[in-house]
Amino acid sequence: MNPLSDKAAAITGLPQGWDDRLLGAPSVYLTPATRPSLAEAQAWCKTLATTHYENFHVAAFVLPAALRPHFHSVYAFCRTSDDLGDEVADRDTATRLLSTWRAMLRQCFLQPERSRHPVYIALQPTIAQCNLPIEPFEDLISAFEQDQVYTHHESLETLEAYSRYSANPVGRLVLMVCGYRSEELLRLSDEICTGLQLANFYQDIVEDRARGRRYIPADAMRRFHVSDDQLIARRFDAGVRSMMEFLVTDARARLNRGGRLTTMVGGDLASSLRLFVKGGNAILDAIAAQGYDTLQSRPVVSKAVKLRLLAGALAGKLLTALPGHAAVEPTAGKDRVA
Repeated sequence: MNPLSDKAAAITGLPQGWDDRLLGAPSVYLTPATRPSLAEAQAWCKTLATTHYENFHVAAFVLPAALRPHFHSVYAFCRTSDDLGDEVADRDTATRLLSTWRAMLRQCFLQPERSRHPVYIALQPTIAQCNLPIEPFEDLISAFEQDQVYTHHESLETLEAYSRYSANPVGRLVLMVCGYRSEELLRLSDEICTGLQLANFYQDIVEDRARGRRYIPADAMRRFHVSDDQLIARRFDAGVRSMMEFLVTDARARLNRGGRLTTMVGGDLASSLRLFVKGGNAILDAIAAQGYDTLQSRPVVSKAVKLRLLAGALAGKLLTALPGHAAVEPTAGKDRVA
């Protein structure tokens, strides 16, 4: 029996005449002419994860070894989806590629034996063993599709709605891979992911502008008398400082509210989640350290701080090996609650 058949039953059919080659995508993401084996696909995902420095794969490192292939496949899906939207020649190409990527996702659930891309081959045992639904994956694709048409945000509420698709599904997948499905835990994860997403937006104002996007909410700009022209010209003043301080305080509050999740899950997962929370706060600290001016230079988290964060996560992992500390087991598919 196909382990994905029950999930596939609720998914709509595939479009007619679609092409899975991903022509126009960065070369690393092109679908290979020959279908890779599961081992080859998992190796491809691991390489992609371990050659991109981001909190996601570092956090996966401190999880039990049995879970890492699942995190590599989920990470590879997230990374590829993001780059199909951002790293192509134009929006029309990006829109076409993301539509094809969605069809390939649905094929992974409906007709897994026909998938040819390493991401979707590697994802199949992850989906089956961890009992993952299609919705978080589709939500991520929807966010990157939205980026092609909705480029300037009106309010913190629109940023929250965007994070519901662009960031929160990642945290939910992390919890589900570890066997946690309690709605309370999922909501706390959403707080962490939204806070981390906002921290990244406030760090990357200039870079996002270069892509034609503005993630600084217009209502906050009006409140502090900051104009679009001012941001484009990179003119920092007291109004921009007050606005950024307000936005940083809001993002930090989200991270810290979600941080309660680290006390409600097993030790290995708690160590990874603390890494997410502390990493987000480290970005916000870096913004504050340069007087909230992210227009002149991009705030960066120093290597020393990154090493301290990773050392703390590893220390937490070691503590789980001591008597009385329960480690997260790969309890995929169970409705595990705290």
